Amino acid sequence: MNRKLETSFPEQRLFLRSEQGTRFVILSPLTQLIAWTVSAAFVAWAIIATAVLIMDSIGSGNVREQTQREQRLYEERLQILATERDTRAAEAAAAQERFNLALAQISDMQSELLSSEERRRELETGINVIQSTLRRTMNERDAARGSVEAMLAENGGEVPAGSFQMAAGPDLSQTVTALTEALDMTSAERDAARTEAREAREATDELIYEARLRDERNNQIFSQLEDAVTVSLEPLDKMFSAAGMSTDSILATVRRGYSGQGGPLMPMILSTKGSAADSDMARANNILGELDRMNIYRIAAEKLPFYMPLRPGSFRYTSGFGSRWGRLHAGTDMAGPVGTPIYATADGVVTHADWQSGYGRLVKIQHEFGIETRYGHMSRIRVNKGQRVSRGDLIGDMGNSGRSTGPHLHYEIRVGGNAINPMTYIQAGRNVF
Repeated sequence: MNRKLETSFPEQRLFLRSEQGTRFVILSPLTQLIAWTVSAAFVAWAIIATAVLIMDSIGSGNVREQTQREQRLYEERLQILATERDTRAAEAAAAQERFNLALAQISDMQSELLSSEERRRELETGINVIQSTLRRTMNERDAARGSVEAMLAENGGEVPAGSFQMAAGPDLSQTVTALTEALDMTSAERDAARTEAREAREATDELIYEARLRDERNNQIFSQLEDAVTVSLEPLDKMFSAAGMSTDSILATVRRGYSGQGGPLMPMILSTKGSAADSDMARANNILGELDRMNIYRIAAEKLPFYMPLRPGSFRYTSGFGSRWGRLHAGTDMAGPVGTPIYATADGVVTHADWQSGYGRLVKIQHEFGIETRYGHMSRIRVNKGQRVSRGDLIGDMGNSGRSTGPHLHYEIRVGGNAINPMTYIQAGRNVF
């Protein structure tokens, strides 16, 4: 082999001179090849390592910039959602007040319509009575004329003295006068009744027109409220669906354990006097039902781990959920400086706040719906076992305790004791928080 390598690596002698004399070391071609190979490998390793470090540095800078941009976007979206939520709540309260006022005005209009209808019927009855009296009086007058004409015909056109006196007596004059006055009074009452009936019809038409305008305004208000509720519920539905949770189960569970001020929004119940409920009442109850569902979603969101355990911009993702080195990595690792604050991701009760092998300093929090979160490798624990915490409460500081290769947070979510990917909840929460 040395003879074959002599063409490329001729034998070299390295002379070493000292006070005792001069010695030399023979470098064979094989030795030179080995030395050259080792040197080339070292140089190649140095180049690759330097490139990896440079790429990692550039990648870390890009990740930090991207994280900062995402943080700004999340904060802006959260501010927009909070503003929209407050606006929709104010609009809902104002619409509820307008709806109650409209119901009161409609009730007053119905009462006025009933009163005008009763007056109209009374006027019609009075007109019928007057007309009957007028017909009877006219019949009596015609009968009196017929009697006078018959009496004149019997006497040959001459009226007997006694009959003329009787006919021309004060009783006949009084009767004719009374009949004339009755006719005039009846005519005046008939004209007055017709005027009142016409005014009643005009008032009824005006009330019906006003009721139609109120119905149109109410329909516009209801449409705006329905659109606002739909827009507000859509991101919440997406959040729970992305987390793989049944919304029906969430609603039922929260309603069973509902607590707090005010209670759930209940549908309105108004007297309909035996008739079916109108469409406005049905739409109002439907809106109240959607607002109740939104309120329950808000309560459930506080009880489920949709919140981030670290503030955006204070960490970087280093290892995800899944198989690693032939074993299951049951959480997500987030690296950052030692002492970085760690926060509870949902309301719950601390079930463990101590050292546990592998995890180091570990905090376990039990939440609703059988969900548990774990926070490992802490440098300091700031809560105690049995303590109740709320979403966003400080529970500890990031560290390097336990089996860890550097300061980071090992974050786990377990449902019914089984580990699931925390990014499922983190990604779902980004639709709202």
